[in-house]
Amino acid sequence: MKSKFYKQVLRLLIEMKRKDMYKKAHHFGFTHPKTVTCSQELDALLNLYSHKAA
Repeated sequence: MKSKFYKQVLRLLIEMKRKDMYKKAHHFGFTHPKTVTCSQELDALLNLYSHKAA
């Protein structure tokens, strides 16, 4: 049960981070440090999610 809740929270965080990254990319550009940092944070969340799915 805890695992299911954890994955739901991760999915929500991933979606929020993805939207944030798109906004930053649109505003600053894809190679701006703020966009890159956000992308790396999204990668970390996706890695956590995929690790929990295994």
